[in-house]
Amino acid sequence: METESEPYVRLATLRQLHKVVADLNTARSLADTLQTVADGIVAGLGYELACVNLVRPDGDLVVAAFAGSAAAEALITGRVGSRPSWERRLSMGEAWGELRFIPHTEGWVLIEDDVPQWHTEGPDPRFEDEWHPQDRLYAPMYASGGGRELLGVISVDRPRNGRRPGPWGQEALQMYASQAAIAISNARLRANMQRALVRLEREQQALRASEESFRQAFEYAPSGMAIAEMGGDQHGRLLRTNDALCRLLGRPASAMRRYSFADLVHPEDVGTLLRTSAEGGRAELRLGRRDGSYVWVSLRNSVVADTADGPRFLLTHVEDIEDRKRHELQLAHRASHDALTGLPNSAELRARLSSRLCERPHGAREAAIEALDAAYDADPDTIFHTEGFDFGPVGVPYDHHVHTIAPDSEIDDGTKGLAVLFCDLDGFKSINDRFGHQTGDEVLVEVARRLTTGVREGDTVARLGGDEFVVLADGLGAADAADLAVRLRNAIILPIRVDGRGVRVGASFGIGWASCGMSVDEVLQSADQRMYVEKRSRAKVHRRAG
Repeated sequence: METESEPYVRLATLRQLHKVVADLNTARSLADTLQTVADGIVAGLGYELACVNLVRPDGDLVVAAFAGSAAAEALITGRVGSRPSWERRLSMGEAWGELRFIPHTEGWVLIEDDVPQWHTEGPDPRFEDEWHPQDRLYAPMYASGGGRELLGVISVDRPRNGRRPGPWGQEALQMYASQAAIAISNARLRANMQRALVRLEREQQALRASEESFRQAFEYAPSGMAIAEMGGDQHGRLLRTNDALCRLLGRPASAMRRYSFADLVHPEDVGTLLRTSAEGGRAELRLGRRDGSYVWVSLRNSVVADTADGPRFLLTHVEDIEDRKRHELQLAHRASHDALTGLPNSAELRARLSSRLCERPHGAREAAIEALDAAYDADPDTIFHTEGFDFGPVGVPYDHHVHTIAPDSEIDDGTKGLAVLFCDLDGFKSINDRFGHQTGDEVLVEVARRLTTGVREGDTVARLGGDEFVVLADGLGAADAADLAVRLRNAIILPIRVDGRGVRVGASFGIGWASCGMSVDEVLQSADQRMYVEKRSRAKVHRRAG
């Protein structure tokens, strides 16, 4: 039966409970919230001691806050109780709603477990509902939702009135534990959000620092840098270029944004650019300058992603290699050209002639087809292999090489071929003996110039060595080759002025023809032999005239 004073006690407790619950929401951090929970038990609910045990990520419970005794707080704060020990306690004793009360008559079995605890000293109880020093009362705190995730446990000791809490006291403690769970969850959420914000701010600071470092490295790099779009309608368009690249190409940054590298590359290097315009691509090619000239550069590509799933850009490093390339070309030219006259040398002549010849003479394809037809007529099921040819779907050999053929030197039947004119200077030795090698060298230079002037663009004039020259002229018939030899001889025999004096040299030409199935040596020997035949013939005519 309720006494007259109990409604007033309940009202006072309710007011105090309202105040301490309100205090839970004013704490600024998780640690402050936990201490406020413990302080609220002592200040608002009338218990002498209160301990807040918080579940750690590993499942065990740690003493996170204590109130009511400075000595006890210093002794047990931070100590850990294992999860199995706590689950055992929460399954024992008397269930007061969500609360768990373990009377001193049962608690003796828990003396040896690892749950941190502190009890007030006092005499044994004299009444049935009086609090015993070894009594234990726990208020579990569960996260909101249907999962009943355990957040922690509030343990209290010795109510100030010395009596076990009645129904209203039990309900008040249970309500407080529920509100404490909400406050702890909110504090954790705020702490996680604050940590996330701090982490995000640090990441943004690092990103800004990284972007600034990249910007400075990009802008102030001593060599050219460019960023181009990848994919889409604007694939390859230059989005950004640094000062070094703009200076190299003589173009302002605003103008560069209208181009792609495909717009700037030399027409002969477009294929090279397309083969290397990807991740890790490298190329050496020529880029056009504003004045119309071209500069040799080395390109190195890498792909940069804007975000995890965002657009991808091509970062291109452009290095000026004009000096190195010029040196390489000079070395290659020296290796393949005569140092005195600048004409292709013997090695270059042989390389050019060899590129036009194959080992199979003209007519080998036709002979292979005739042999194939004959064998097929004899046995249609036979699989044929003819050396030196690829076969099409109907068994006809493919011959991708365009054969070089020789026209009949006696009869001009309209056949065009690759003429090889072997030129030997007459009287050159006497010029060397009489005027010295310097004069002889100047004569050779002038002869080379006259030969080069007298041939068509695309023809080759080479110096074999000494006073021997060779001309390769493609697409000529027999009469055309003879006319060319006459024109070149007439150009050479004109007086050559050296140091104010005029000197003359003669020239003998032998006309040979390159043809597939011949070796380079055979072609040159054929032209050389014809030159000597002509030289002997002209010498006989000269002796008869004398």
